[in-house]
Amino acid sequence: MSTAISPLAPTDIPDMPAIAGVRLATAAAGIRYKGRTDVLLALLDKGTTVAGVFTRSKCPSAPVEWCRALLNSRSARALVVNSGNANAFTGKTGRQSTKLTADIAAKAAGCKATDIYLASTGVIGEPLDATKFNGVLETLARDAAPDRWMDAARAIMTTDTFPKVATARVKLGRATITINGIAKGAGMIAPDMATMLSFVFTDAPISAAALQSLLKSGVEDTFNAVTIDSDTSTSDTLLAFATGAASAHGAPKISRASDPRLKAFAKAFHGVLADLAEQVARDGEGARKLVEVIVEGATSKQSARRIAKSIANSPLVKTAIAGEDANWGRVVMAVGKAGEPADRDKLSIAFNGIRVATRGARDASYDEAEVSAAMKSPTIQIKVALGLGKGRDRVLTCDLTKEYVAINGDYRS
Repeated sequence: MSTAISPLAPTDIPDMPAIAGVRLATAAAGIRYKGRTDVLLALLDKGTTVAGVFTRSKCPSAPVEWCRALLNSRSARALVVNSGNANAFTGKTGRQSTKLTADIAAKAAGCKATDIYLASTGVIGEPLDATKFNGVLETLARDAAPDRWMDAARAIMTTDTFPKVATARVKLGRATITINGIAKGAGMIAPDMATMLSFVFTDAPISAAALQSLLKSGVEDTFNAVTIDSDTSTSDTLLAFATGAASAHGAPKISRASDPRLKAFAKAFHGVLADLAEQVARDGEGARKLVEVIVEGATSKQSARRIAKSIANSPLVKTAIAGEDANWGRVVMAVGKAGEPADRDKLSIAFNGIRVATRGARDASYDEAEVSAAMKSPTIQIKVALGLGKGRDRVLTCDLTKEYVAINGDYRS
């Protein structure tokens, strides 16, 4: 975890309201870091439904496998998250550590081990000593309170420079529903059907099936449209929990995601995911610029996504942004290598609204001083118009700086 906060960090941090049926506590268990919290316990009332999406990496962590196996139960009583150790590529020892963690948490929460959801983040390949949770989780269960959202967000940080939180309130029937989310992620970020680590909580009475549908569709244009360094983690996990407590205040029970009464909630839920995803992009390791890549005029949305990611993941494009150089040649390169339909002589490229290239050549009105001034902005938009169809997509990324190399050159040691 860095001591210097990213210059792109949000300046407006929301007040995170309590959610009925959710209590939180954090502690320092000594997993890896000294002098900071590294474990989060979230206690959930009986009746809480759960949904999740996870990394599609072929080398998933032990906690990812544990959670996947539990999802069919569709209910949860607690969440345990640790930072500093990913419990990934740890073989039989990792699976044993996961089971022991769940057993300790179940005893503390007064439920079954199969009601416990787990997530771990940090170094890959190092055994996780789950005995360090002995006593710690019991104390957390006793001390858990509904107002500790910022503490929760801090406890799951690794190389993050600021805690990531988001909230929304929306009407569902006669009740006002709250949605709170926290996330962590700054490096090894290129999600694939999941986030880095993110957890969303609501008091809405929504079935697990409806929540799963909302989550799966909501992640596609939020977390799955963010990339820091093109590397998908072994531990990517996004879990959503719905306590249903708002039913006591007039919220109708929702069993299907297609229920028209869920429209406003679905929009607010998506907004929380989008907010958290942008914060991850803003906290990219060593980042000094937030970069939005828009591709339009593609043959399909899928094609536009692939081209946008080719641009966003290009080290040459990202280092040019870091150097405040509107080097459209590197964008042309990234479009051309994406393997998607493109016509050089129909291509137009703009940086922060200034067109620099069109119809296969530099724009006739190009002004170096104007573009150089625009590139000094902390937020950069690269817009590519292909002129082939109606497909459009958007991907968020950041620049690539010397600090990224410094952070990752000695991350393990």
